[in-house]
Amino acid sequence: MSEINVVGIGLDGAAGLTESVREIVEQATLLVGSDRHLTYFPQHPALRLVLGNFTTAITEIRQRLDNSDSIVILVSGDPLFFGLGRLLLSKLPPAKLHFYPHLSSVQLAFNRLKVPWQDAKIISAHGRSLDELSKALQQGIDKIAILTDGKNTPSAIANLYLALDLPTSYDFWVCENLGATEENVNCYSPENLETKTFAKLNVVVLIKGELTAQNELNVKELPLIGLPDRTFLSLRDRPGLMTKREVRLVILGELALKSGQTVWDIGAGTGSVAIEIARLCPNSQVYAIEKTAMGKALIEQNCQRLQVNNVYSLHGIAPKILTDLPAPNRIFIGGSGGNLESILDFCATKLLTEGILVLALATLEHLNLTLNWLQNRDWNYRILQLNIARSTPVAQLTRFSPLNPVTIVNASQK
Repeated sequence: MSEINVVGIGLDGAAGLTESVREIVEQATLLVGSDRHLTYFPQHPALRLVLGNFTTAITEIRQRLDNSDSIVILVSGDPLFFGLGRLLLSKLPPAKLHFYPHLSSVQLAFNRLKVPWQDAKIISAHGRSLDELSKALQQGIDKIAILTDGKNTPSAIANLYLALDLPTSYDFWVCENLGATEENVNCYSPENLETKTFAKLNVVVLIKGELTAQNELNVKELPLIGLPDRTFLSLRDRPGLMTKREVRLVILGELALKSGQTVWDIGAGTGSVAIEIARLCPNSQVYAIEKTAMGKALIEQNCQRLQVNNVYSLHGIAPKILTDLPAPNRIFIGGSGGNLESILDFCATKLLTEGILVLALATLEHLNLTLNWLQNRDWNYRILQLNIARSTPVAQLTRFSPLNPVTIVNASQK
């Protein structure tokens, strides 16, 4: 009965195989592989089967299982690491299959970069969509390795990253022809990758930068309103936790801001809303309240980064921290730390005549609490439900990727 030896091979060809594995290949009577893999053994006397049409090749291999053939299937790297091994196990008797892995391209890539990779996220975009990569980027995972193909190229990956408008900054490493004499490993910014072409055999490795936003910022070139999300520094462990640009624009409109006002931003997070208000109304005083010391420091970093000097960041738990603040003309509540009702009670006693209260709510429970509170006090209010999707490139096409739904409540005293 025939045995099937699945041999992983690198771009260094037969020279990269161990002596024992090379002997297995030399003894083959049927050598199966791609055109490239078969060229590594030009003098091999075995019958050759080009692994083009997979179904045809499997049929041919099955027909030879009852013979005494020694079958060797040549594959790239580790056959059980996003390789052909999974399909072979599903189509051929597992007891007949024996695997001899080579170094995988991802393993080589991280070793070339001298970066430990036990905690890396490995994504295959070879013949697959970039959905998994989108999620990983939005989560701000520190290390991501992507196996590419002819459509999901380094340029396509860079375009996806830029379209997501994320606050997380990555170094883009493109590792070409790993293990070959023409091996090439270089680091790029995503903007520089948009139009570049690379060798067909490449792996992209993304390493999160020290700052989770662009390192340099030209404030004069920024828009007056609607700053891109990537403008703001964010927490490394929560890179996507900020009020998104499109939602921020609605909030700014609902606040109906005027010059010279006092504004409270409760649950300020990165400070994105407070900073937008401060830039629009430089004569206003904006108080950004955040419950963590790290959050307060982050708001201050973003204020310095955006050259804003009329935002006052406060570390403390609302409503207690609000006691000594000047009475506000406008209040925005973006987070409550579980104290929403008590915050609303306090804000009702402090909001000035003709003042406006705006809330951004992510859960039905908080919306229900807010509506009950408003109805019990006979306030004016209106509700906006925001379901926003951004366009995202998919190879040469475009689709919509939804943001989390947000409910905006605009309220004022009668």
